[in-house]
Amino acid sequence: MKILLLEDDHVLGETIQEMLIEAGHNAIWVKDGDEAAEKAYEQSFDLYVLDINVPELNGFDLLEALRDAQDETPAIFISAMTDIASMSKGFAVGADDYLKKPFYPQELLLRIEAKFGRLQHSIHYGEIVYDPRIKTIEKQGKVLSLGDLQFLFFEILIHNIGKTVPKERFLEVMEHPSENGMRVALNKLKQITQWDIQNIRGIGYRIEKS
Repeated sequence: MKILLLEDDHVLGETIQEMLIEAGHNAIWVKDGDEAAEKAYEQSFDLYVLDINVPELNGFDLLEALRDAQDETPAIFISAMTDIASMSKGFAVGADDYLKKPFYPQELLLRIEAKFGRLQHSIHYGEIVYDPRIKTIEKQGKVLSLGDLQFLFFEILIHNIGKTVPKERFLEVMEHPSENGMRVALNKLKQITQWDIQNIRGIGYRIEKS
């Protein structure tokens, strides 16, 4: 999972980030609310882990702004604000869970895996979410429909993000291989997904890491 961690305590933030990375997650750590907002608008995440009482934009206002912008990314608050009013506000602005400080970092990991482990099966690329178990492709919550050949090309590319795939790899999955047919299918895929599929002349095709 790609996780945005907002925590202004350097020791706790570093500890949580290292733990998440060791567990196989991609954890991006920021220390104030404004920086968290910038990251959230620039990139797609699978989960937000947010402290509340942080510099600049606080966690409550940050999540409320994200929800107002139709960002439904799951979120967990981690906070020393443990009174009922604060917890109620946290859930009211859109949190999925609320973890009271102090806590063992492993407890956060257990909650993430218990509540959101299913997300680890999906592949996220830009606005595209692909679930290889059930072969569904979604963009901004809407299911995309691809032709059989476009879907085969889609799978090749999404499993090779940041790598140049030789054109022979695309040709070998075609029933009637032809470079013209390959280019047509890739162009249709590009139109539907809005991906920047790069043609590495004479070699193959690639999509860059988001």
